[in-house]
Amino acid sequence: MKNIRWGILGTGRIAHKFASDLKLVEDAELIAVGSRSKQSADDFSKVFPVKYTLESYEALAQNPDVDVIYIATPHNLHYENTLLCLQHGKAILCEKPFAMNTRQAAEMISLAKEKKVFLMEALWTKFQPHYIKMQEMIGQGQLGEIRSVLANFGFIPVPPVPARLFDPALGGGTVMDIGIYNVFMAISTLGKPDHIDAVMTPASTGVDEQCAILFRYKNGAMAQLFSTFSSNLATEADICGSKGRIRLSSRFYEPSSTVEYYKERVDGKESIQVAKEPGFGYQYEARHVNECLRKGLTESPVVSFADTLLLMETLDKIRAVAGIFYPADKIS
Repeated sequence: MKNIRWGILGTGRIAHKFASDLKLVEDAELIAVGSRSKQSADDFSKVFPVKYTLESYEALAQNPDVDVIYIATPHNLHYENTLLCLQHGKAILCEKPFAMNTRQAAEMISLAKEKKVFLMEALWTKFQPHYIKMQEMIGQGQLGEIRSVLANFGFIPVPPVPARLFDPALGGGTVMDIGIYNVFMAISTLGKPDHIDAVMTPASTGVDEQCAILFRYKNGAMAQLFSTFSSNLATEADICGSKGRIRLSSRFYEPSSTVEYYKERVDGKESIQVAKEPGFGYQYEARHVNECLRKGLTESPVVSFADTLLLMETLDKIRAVAGIFYPADKIS
C-alpha cells in the first residue's frame, strides 16, 4: 500500500517536532511544507527535505499530491487555515486548541461533514502509552469511583517571550495554551462538569497570566485545575478514587510522564511500567490519522467531534466566568 502523503502548514517549533516524529510512522511520508514566507519554508526544508516547498498556505491546500495536512500555526489561525484546506478537500489534523471558541469549532466540523473530509483535533496526549494505561487502570476499577482530579501546569516563559503567549489576538493566556491540558484531563476522567468556577490574574494585555478553575459534579466529585506563566510548577496530575490514586508525574501531558499507583490505605507507590518509543510523542496521533484515512473515516473514533466540541464549550465557559475575552469572540 502506498504511503500516506503529509503536508505541514506552518514552520514553527511544534511543526519541527511533528516532522521529526513523522519519520517514525511506517506508512507516512512528509512531502510538502507551506508557509507565508518562502525563506521560512526553505529553512524548514533544509532540516526536513520535502518535495514541495510552498510559500503560501493556499498553495499547500491546492497541492494534488498531499493527502493530509497537519496545521501547526498559532491558535488564532486554526479556524481560517482549516476552512481553507477543507475547501480543497484535504484531510486535516489541527493542533490544539482546535479553534478560538465553540462557534469557530462548529463551523469547521460542519464544513468537514459537508465535504466528507477527515478532520481531527491534535490532542496528542490521548494517544500516548501512559495515558492509555491510566485509562485501562480506571476501566478495570483499580481506582474505584473517581472523586477528584488535581492538575497543574505552569512555567515562567524564557526571554525572548513568544508574542503568542500574551497577545489576545493570538489567543494568548494560560487557559488556551497550557490550561487546556488540565481541562482535558478532568473531562476525560470525570466528564462534563455540572458547575464551573474560575478566577484569573490578568497580564498587562488582559489575558490570563494565572487561572484557577474548579469543576463541581452532582455526585460530589471535583476537579481543581491551575495554570500559570508566573511560576514553574510540577506539572503533574492526580486522579483520585475511592480505592486508589494515580499520579502522572512531571509533564503529565507528554510521553515522558510516569504512572504512579497508590492503593487505598497503603503507604508507598507502585511504578507502572509503560513501553515507550523514541521521539517527542507525536507519532502516535499521526499513526491514528493514517489508520482512519485507510479505513475511509471522516471522524476519529478516539477524538470525536463531540469530544472536541465539549472541550471547546468548557473552555468558553471557563473564559466567560473568569473574564477572558478575545477579538475572535466578537461576531461581526
